[in-house]
Amino acid sequence: MVQQETDGGKKAKMEVKKDVVRALNLKPKINIQNIVVSADLHATIDLYALSKNIKEVDYEPEQFPGAIFRIKEPSAVIILFKNGKLICTGSNTEANIKKVLDYATKIISKYVINQ
Repeated sequence: MVQQETDGGKKAKMEVKKDVVRALNLKPKINIQNIVVSADLHATIDLYALSKNIKEVDYEPEQFPGAIFRIKEPSAVIILFKNGKLICTGSNTEANIKKVLDYATKIISKYVINQ
């Protein structure tokens, strides 16, 4: 970076940076890589039964209080808690998030303890 002396002896770094940015004509390409969604099913979920019967669900309460539901197509991971709260991550479009949540809630609804 080039520095210039100004009247008061201060550095004019900002002006030089602005000139460089304008000269390079920067136009960043924005690409959505990951969407994170949180939701509440307003129900208590039997995570033990869910993990026992659904091979895509891992639940080790001694290690972590949430069950990890890995969905292959479209690719995503849901962290599901007993109180019905969940976090879904790993998808890059809203349409895929909707597909994942529709699929997951159909399966999870069979393991609701109360609503």
